Amino acid sequence: MTMNVDIAQAGEMQSHDHVPHVQEKSLGEESLAPQDTRIMDPWSYLFAWLGGCVSIGTFTVGSGLVGTLNLLQTFVAIAIGCLVIGLALMINGQAGHKYGIPFMVQARSAFGFTGTRIPALVRSVPAIVWFGFQSWIGAGALNLVSATLFGYDNMIVFFVGFQLLQIGLSVLGFHGIKWLENIGSVFIIGSLVYMFFSVINKYGDEIMTNLVNVEGTWGAPFWGATMLFLGVYSTMMLNVSDYSRELRKDVGPVRQIAIYANSILPATLFMGLIGLMVSGATGEVDPIKVFSSAVDNKLLLVTTLLFIAFAQVTTNILNNVVPPAYALMDVFNLKFRTSAVIVGLLAFCTFPWELVKDESAAGLSLFIQTYSAFLGPIFAILVVDYFVLRKQELDIDKLYDPNGPYAGINWAAVIAMGAGVVFALIFSGVSWYASLLPAGGVYYLLMRNMPSARRFLDG
Repeated sequence: MTMNVDIAQAGEMQSHDHVPHVQEKSLGEESLAPQDTRIMDPWSYLFAWLGGCVSIGTFTVGSGLVGTLNLLQTFVAIAIGCLVIGLALMINGQAGHKYGIPFMVQARSAFGFTGTRIPALVRSVPAIVWFGFQSWIGAGALNLVSATLFGYDNMIVFFVGFQLLQIGLSVLGFHGIKWLENIGSVFIIGSLVYMFFSVINKYGDEIMTNLVNVEGTWGAPFWGATMLFLGVYSTMMLNVSDYSRELRKDVGPVRQIAIYANSILPATLFMGLIGLMVSGATGEVDPIKVFSSAVDNKLLLVTTLLFIAFAQVTTNILNNVVPPAYALMDVFNLKFRTSAVIVGLLAFCTFPWELVKDESAAGLSLFIQTYSAFLGPIFAILVVDYFVLRKQELDIDKLYDPNGPYAGINWAAVIAMGAGVVFALIFSGVSWYASLLPAGGVYYLLMRNMPSARRFLDG
């Protein structure tokens, strides 16, 4: 049975006595209503995260560590970062896993119905920007394949076609995501293993000289590196409930940490180390050139480029479509398919062909630093709200009542977020870590002592 649950979205639901629950859902039929249906078992969930975490940003982070960390230190930094990521995803995903609610609904108890637009904006804008950016990278790989095999070179045609393909896949919802990521993860892992050993075989001497037989550091730059790898996935830490509500209910917290860490670690480890090794050996940082430089024949070059293109699809569909689509569903009361199409069209408007230019690098880095400063504080607020203040107990009826205690904006959350952002900007090298305690502590104190926060706390 598929139910029309639009009334559970932005504000049409006037009574909190009849919260609709999704028992089953058809292909492409996603909802903000609490759902009992869980379409992913532990293996499907692991493969979905593995396929969705092949991020071009990981190459960039790895390349940027040349001259700072040696190969062993980079390996350990990635491992620590992935462990922290796994723990954070498990913690913030508990509300979604237990109650079957998405991030936009989870955030209402802390920020309020109107206030949730703040974390939604922080999560959605980077997703749309990266959607466009990674689509341009994927289209570039396909264009190079075409030029290599057929002599046809037209970047605009491939970008538009590649984007339309991703829009078509995204409207399939989590059923489509499940099979795309599960099937794709096998190809991704095989390609990453092949590329890793190809890089070692081709640049072994340079790697030994520039990355193994160097001292590096275990000091502040090392811990900063753990945060850089963590930061690639920090946006997903906010909306992890969008995914955890698809995971079978009998999968406990410890097993969830293992799933997250073991899905994110292989992709991050291979891609980060490949970026480090190739950049250390050649000085090249462009991802397409990084991959193509490690292969010596046309067939392997084409295979490698197809991997790059496919990796952008799996990452975009999981990470960069669902969050802004759910935000549009909540704010404008749209259906998922309509929202997914709008997100894909908005990605065109990010002008990714400008973002990939060398002269745009400084502006892109500033953009990343700016939105990253908000991620840790929002994460801390959500965790304190659910675990400390509400003891993991939510009143689902009130979360879907736009006229109830969570109506409007909870200024305690907004002020606490601002405090966390200040610390994140002051300690920019470890911004995510530095913002957690200030944001969480201020939020707790304000919720206990601020008069206007009383109804949110009582709710």
